[in-house]
Amino acid sequence: MRKTRKLDREDFQKAKTKKDLLEIIAKKDVNISNVLATVNYETEKRQLQAELVKLQKWVKEHNKKVAIIFEGRDAAGKGGNIRRFMEHLNPRLTRLVALSKPTTVEQGQWYFRRYIQHLPNPGEIVFFDRSWYNRAVVEPVMGFCNHQQYEQFMAQLPEFEHMLYEDGSIIIKFWLSISKDEQFRRFEARRHNPLKRWKFSEVDKKGQDYWDKYTKYKELMFSKTHTSFSPWVIVKTNNKHTARLECMRYVLSQFDYTGKDKSKISLHPDPNVINRYFRSTSKYD
Repeated sequence: MRKTRKLDREDFQKAKTKKDLLEIIAKKDVNISNVLATVNYETEKRQLQAELVKLQKWVKEHNKKVAIIFEGRDAAGKGGNIRRFMEHLNPRLTRLVALSKPTTVEQGQWYFRRYIQHLPNPGEIVFFDRSWYNRAVVEPVMGFCNHQQYEQFMAQLPEFEHMLYEDGSIIIKFWLSISKDEQFRRFEARRHNPLKRWKFSEVDKKGQDYWDKYTKYKELMFSKTHTSFSPWVIVKTNNKHTARLECMRYVLSQFDYTGKDKSKISLHPDPNVINRYFRSTSKYD
Protein backbone atom coordinates (compact mmCIF):
# COMPACT_ATOMS: atom_id res chain seq x y z
CA MET A 1 0.00 0.00 0.00
CA ARG A 2 1.35 3.40 -1.00
CA LYS A 3 2.30 5.62 1.90
CA THR A 4 0.75 9.11 1.87
CA ARG A 5 3.44 11.80 1.84
CA LYS A 6 2.91 15.18 3.44
CA LEU A 7 4.55 18.57 3.54
CA ASP A 8 6.08 19.64 6.83
CA ARG A 9 7.24 22.92 8.34
CA GLU A 10 10.77 22.42 7.06
CA ASP A 11 9.50 22.22 3.48
CA PHE A 12 7.76 25.59 3.78
CA GLN A 13 10.86 27.13 5.38
CA LYS A 14 13.02 25.92 2.50
CA ALA A 15 10.69 27.32 -0.17
CA LYS A 16 11.51 30.95 -0.91
CA THR A 17 9.34 31.20 -4.00
CA LYS A 18 6.24 29.58 -5.43
CA LYS A 19 8.48 27.68 -7.88
CA ASP A 20 10.53 26.27 -4.98
CA LEU A 21 7.38 25.02 -3.26
CA LEU A 22 6.07 23.37 -6.43
CA GLU A 23 9.41 21.59 -6.90
CA ILE A 24 9.29 20.25 -3.33
CA ILE A 25 5.70 19.09 -3.87
CA ALA A 26 6.71 17.30 -7.08
CA LYS A 27 9.71 15.64 -5.41
CA LYS A 28 7.57 14.37 -2.54
CA ASP A 29 4.83 13.32 -4.96
CA VAL A 30 2.14 15.06 -2.90
CA ASN A 31 -1.33 15.11 -4.46
CA ILE A 32 -2.50 18.72 -4.54
CA SER A 33 -5.13 18.38 -7.28
CA ASN A 34 -7.95 19.55 -4.97
CA VAL A 35 -5.92 22.56 -3.86
CA LEU A 36 -5.08 23.50 -7.45
CA ALA A 37 -8.73 23.13 -8.49
CA THR A 38 -9.79 25.52 -5.72
CA VAL A 39 -7.04 28.02 -6.58
CA ASN A 40 -7.99 27.92 -10.27
CA TYR A 41 -11.67 28.39 -9.40
CA GLU A 42 -10.97 31.40 -7.19
CA THR A 43 -8.70 32.94 -9.85
CA GLU A 44 -11.27 32.49 -12.62
CA LYS A 45 -14.10 33.71 -10.40
CA ARG A 46 -12.23 36.91 -9.56
CA GLN A 47 -11.46 37.60 -13.23
CA LEU A 48 -15.08 37.03 -14.26
CA GLN A 49 -16.31 39.22 -11.41
CA ALA A 50 -14.04 41.99 -12.69
CA GLU A 51 -15.78 41.65 -16.07
CA LEU A 52 -19.16 41.85 -14.34
CA VAL A 53 -18.10 45.19 -12.83
CA LYS A 54 -17.36 46.44 -16.35
CA LEU A 55 -20.73 45.12 -17.52
CA GLN A 56 -22.57 46.88 -14.70
CA LYS A 57 -20.94 50.20 -15.62
CA TRP A 58 -22.00 49.71 -19.25
CA VAL A 59 -25.57 48.82 -18.22
CA LYS A 60 -25.76 52.03 -16.20
CA GLU A 61 -24.29 54.22 -18.94
CA HIS A 62 -26.68 52.83 -21.57
CA ASN A 63 -29.79 52.67 -19.33
CA LYS A 64 -30.26 48.96 -19.95
CA LYS A 65 -32.80 46.98 -17.93
CA VAL A 66 -31.45 43.52 -17.10
CA ALA A 67 -33.28 40.78 -15.20
CA ILE A 68 -31.42 37.53 -14.48
CA ILE A 69 -33.70 34.72 -13.30
CA PHE A 70 -32.45 31.66 -11.45
CA GLU A 71 -34.83 28.72 -11.37
CA GLY A 72 -34.31 25.06 -10.56
CA ARG A 73 -35.12 22.37 -8.04
CA ASP A 74 -34.38 22.93 -4.36
CA ALA A 75 -30.64 22.85 -3.55
CA ALA A 76 -29.65 23.36 -7.19
CA GLY A 77 -27.51 26.37 -6.23
CA LYS A 78 -29.63 29.41 -7.05
CA GLY A 79 -28.61 31.47 -4.01
CA GLY A 80 -24.94 30.50 -4.26
CA ASN A 81 -24.81 31.59 -7.89
CA ILE A 82 -26.44 34.92 -7.17
CA ARG A 83 -24.09 35.65 -4.26
CA ARG A 84 -21.05 35.21 -6.51
CA PHE A 85 -22.60 37.44 -9.17
CA MET A 86 -23.36 40.25 -6.72
CA GLU A 87 -20.27 39.99 -4.53
CA HIS A 88 -18.40 42.96 -6.05
CA LEU A 89 -21.17 44.83 -7.87
CA ASN A 90 -22.34 48.30 -6.84
CA PRO A 91 -25.36 47.68 -4.56
CA ARG A 92 -26.94 50.94 -5.72
CA LEU A 93 -27.27 49.55 -9.24
CA THR A 94 -28.28 45.97 -8.51
CA ARG A 95 -30.97 44.20 -6.47
CA LEU A 96 -31.87 40.74 -5.28
CA VAL A 97 -35.52 39.68 -5.43
CA ALA A 98 -36.43 36.65 -3.34
CA LEU A 99 -40.11 36.93 -2.50
CA SER A 100 -41.86 34.97 0.23
CA LYS A 101 -45.29 33.42 -0.27
CA PRO A 102 -48.05 35.83 -1.41
CA THR A 103 -50.03 37.73 1.19
CA THR A 104 -53.82 37.42 1.37
CA VAL A 105 -54.14 40.65 -0.63
CA GLU A 106 -51.64 39.49 -3.26
CA GLN A 107 -53.48 36.21 -3.66
CA GLY A 108 -56.50 38.17 -4.91
CA GLN A 109 -54.47 40.21 -7.41
CA TRP A 110 -53.32 39.43 -10.94
CA TYR A 111 -50.48 36.97 -10.43
CA PHE A 112 -47.80 39.02 -12.22
CA ARG A 113 -48.56 42.20 -10.26
CA ARG A 114 -46.33 41.39 -7.27
CA TYR A 115 -43.37 40.87 -9.60
CA ILE A 116 -43.85 43.93 -11.81
CA GLN A 117 -42.80 46.33 -9.06
CA HIS A 118 -39.47 44.47 -8.75
CA LEU A 119 -38.54 44.59 -12.44
CA PRO A 120 -35.30 46.47 -13.27
CA ASN A 121 -35.29 50.21 -13.74
CA PRO A 122 -33.08 51.71 -16.48
CA GLY A 123 -29.43 51.16 -15.53
CA GLU A 124 -30.17 48.27 -13.14
CA ILE A 125 -29.37 44.57 -12.97
CA VAL A 126 -31.91 42.61 -10.92
CA PHE A 127 -31.41 39.01 -9.81
CA PHE A 128 -34.44 36.82 -9.13
CA ASP A 129 -33.98 33.91 -6.73
CA ARG A 130 -37.07 32.18 -8.08
CA SER A 131 -39.58 34.30 -9.95
CA TRP A 132 -43.04 34.27 -11.50
CA TYR A 133 -42.11 30.76 -12.63
CA ASN A 134 -43.13 29.51 -9.18
CA ARG A 135 -46.58 29.06 -10.68
CA ALA A 136 -45.20 27.01 -13.56
CA VAL A 137 -43.59 24.29 -11.41
CA VAL A 138 -43.57 24.60 -7.61
CA GLU A 139 -47.18 25.72 -7.13
CA PRO A 140 -48.90 23.00 -9.21
CA VAL A 141 -46.58 20.31 -7.80
CA MET A 142 -47.27 21.33 -4.20
CA GLY A 143 -50.96 22.14 -4.71
CA PHE A 144 -50.52 25.89 -4.07
CA CYS A 145 -52.66 26.79 -7.11
CA ASN A 146 -55.58 25.13 -8.85
CA HIS A 147 -55.70 23.86 -12.43
CA GLN A 148 -57.53 26.92 -13.77
CA GLN A 149 -54.98 29.30 -12.21
CA TYR A 150 -52.14 27.26 -13.68
CA GLU A 151 -53.64 27.16 -17.18
CA GLN A 152 -54.40 30.89 -17.17
CA PHE A 153 -50.87 31.67 -16.02
CA MET A 154 -49.25 29.50 -18.71
CA ALA A 155 -51.41 31.12 -21.40
CA GLN A 156 -50.51 34.65 -20.27
CA LEU A 157 -46.81 34.06 -19.58
CA PRO A 158 -45.36 34.25 -23.12
CA GLU A 159 -47.30 37.46 -23.78
CA PHE A 160 -46.13 38.94 -20.48
CA GLU A 161 -42.47 38.26 -21.32
CA HIS A 162 -42.98 39.50 -24.89
CA MET A 163 -44.24 42.82 -23.54
CA LEU A 164 -41.14 43.09 -21.36
CA TYR A 165 -38.99 42.33 -24.40
CA GLU A 166 -40.74 44.97 -26.50
CA ASP A 167 -40.24 47.46 -23.67
CA GLY A 168 -36.48 46.90 -23.85
CA SER A 169 -36.00 44.61 -20.86
CA ILE A 170 -33.30 41.96 -21.22
CA ILE A 171 -34.30 38.73 -19.48
CA ILE A 172 -31.88 35.86 -18.95
CA LYS A 173 -33.53 32.69 -17.61
CA PHE A 174 -31.34 30.03 -16.02
CA TRP A 175 -32.60 26.57 -15.10
CA LEU A 176 -30.08 24.95 -12.74
CA SER A 177 -30.18 21.22 -13.44
CA ILE A 178 -29.26 18.87 -10.58
CA SER A 179 -29.40 15.08 -10.31
CA LYS A 180 -31.64 13.36 -7.78
CA ASP A 181 -28.67 11.82 -5.93
CA GLU A 182 -26.86 15.14 -5.70
CA GLN A 183 -29.99 16.88 -4.44
CA PHE A 184 -30.32 14.27 -1.68
CA ARG A 185 -26.66 14.72 -0.72
CA ARG A 186 -27.11 18.49 -0.45
CA PHE A 187 -30.31 18.09 1.58
CA GLU A 188 -28.41 15.90 4.05
CA ALA A 189 -25.59 18.44 4.25
CA ARG A 190 -28.12 21.18 5.04
CA ARG A 191 -29.80 19.16 7.74
CA HIS A 192 -26.51 18.52 9.54
CA ASN A 193 -25.02 22.00 9.15
CA PRO A 194 -26.35 24.47 11.77
CA LEU A 195 -25.44 27.38 9.48
CA LYS A 196 -27.49 25.99 6.58
CA ARG A 197 -30.33 24.28 8.43
CA TRP A 198 -32.61 27.28 7.85
CA LYS A 199 -32.53 26.45 4.13
CA PHE A 200 -34.17 23.07 4.69
CA SER A 201 -37.96 23.55 4.55
CA GLU A 202 -41.06 21.37 4.46
CA VAL A 203 -41.17 21.88 0.70
CA ASP A 204 -37.57 20.63 0.43
CA LYS A 205 -38.51 17.43 2.25
CA LYS A 206 -40.99 16.62 -0.54
CA GLY A 207 -38.55 17.42 -3.34
CA GLN A 208 -37.31 13.85 -3.58
CA ASP A 209 -40.77 12.27 -3.22
CA TYR A 210 -42.21 14.51 -5.92
CA TRP A 211 -39.21 14.23 -8.26
CA ASP A 212 -41.16 12.85 -11.24
CA LYS A 213 -43.98 15.35 -10.78
CA TYR A 214 -41.45 18.21 -10.80
CA THR A 215 -39.98 16.76 -13.99
CA LYS A 216 -43.40 16.70 -15.68
CA TYR A 217 -44.16 20.37 -14.93
CA LYS A 218 -40.59 21.47 -15.69
CA GLU A 219 -40.79 19.97 -19.18
CA LEU A 220 -44.24 21.51 -19.76
CA MET A 221 -42.78 24.87 -18.72
CA PHE A 222 -39.91 24.58 -21.20
CA SER A 223 -42.21 23.55 -24.05
CA LYS A 224 -44.49 26.56 -23.56
CA THR A 225 -42.10 29.31 -22.43
CA HIS A 226 -38.84 28.70 -24.33
CA THR A 227 -39.09 31.44 -26.96
CA SER A 228 -36.74 33.26 -29.31
CA PHE A 229 -37.11 36.47 -27.29
CA SER A 230 -36.88 34.78 -23.88
CA PRO A 231 -35.07 31.43 -24.12
CA TRP A 232 -34.26 29.02 -21.30
CA VAL A 233 -30.60 28.37 -20.51
CA ILE A 234 -29.92 24.98 -18.92
CA VAL A 235 -26.96 24.67 -16.53
CA LYS A 236 -25.60 21.41 -15.16
CA THR A 237 -24.95 22.16 -11.50
CA ASN A 238 -23.74 18.96 -9.86
CA ASN A 239 -20.36 20.72 -9.79
CA LYS A 240 -21.16 24.01 -8.03
CA HIS A 241 -17.90 25.76 -8.90
CA THR A 242 -18.10 24.99 -12.61
CA ALA A 243 -21.77 26.02 -12.75
CA ARG A 244 -21.06 29.39 -11.13
CA LEU A 245 -18.26 30.21 -13.54
CA GLU A 246 -20.25 29.16 -16.60
CA CYS A 247 -23.30 31.21 -15.55
CA MET A 248 -21.10 34.29 -15.27
CA ARG A 249 -19.48 33.52 -18.61
CA TYR A 250 -22.87 33.12 -20.28
CA VAL A 251 -24.21 36.45 -19.00
CA LEU A 252 -21.03 38.26 -20.07
CA SER A 253 -21.20 36.64 -23.51
CA GLN A 254 -24.63 38.21 -24.12
CA PHE A 255 -23.44 41.83 -24.03
CA ASP A 256 -21.01 43.90 -26.08
CA TYR A 257 -19.87 46.01 -23.13
CA THR A 258 -16.96 48.45 -23.05
CA GLY A 259 -13.64 46.75 -22.34
CA LYS A 260 -14.86 43.25 -23.20
CA ASP A 261 -12.15 42.87 -25.84
CA LYS A 262 -9.48 43.38 -23.16
CA SER A 263 -10.70 40.49 -20.99
CA LYS A 264 -7.91 38.25 -19.66
CA ILE A 265 -10.23 35.24 -19.42
CA SER A 266 -12.36 33.32 -21.89
CA LEU A 267 -15.94 34.56 -22.07
CA HIS A 268 -17.15 31.64 -24.19
CA PRO A 269 -19.45 29.35 -22.15
CA ASP A 270 -18.71 25.63 -22.14
CA PRO A 271 -21.53 23.95 -24.15
CA ASN A 272 -20.96 20.73 -22.18
CA VAL A 273 -22.14 22.58 -19.04
CA ILE A 274 -24.46 25.34 -20.20
CA ASN A 275 -26.62 25.78 -23.29
CA ARG A 276 -30.01 26.90 -24.52
CA TYR A 277 -32.85 24.47 -24.00
CA PHE A 278 -33.47 21.81 -26.61
CA ARG A 279 -35.66 18.77 -26.19
CA SER A 280 -32.64 16.57 -26.82
CA THR A 281 -30.34 18.42 -24.42
CA SER A 282 -28.69 16.09 -21.89
CA LYS A 283 -29.75 17.23 -18.42
CA TYR A 284 -29.29 15.87 -14.92
CA ASP A 285 -32.96 16.24 -13.98
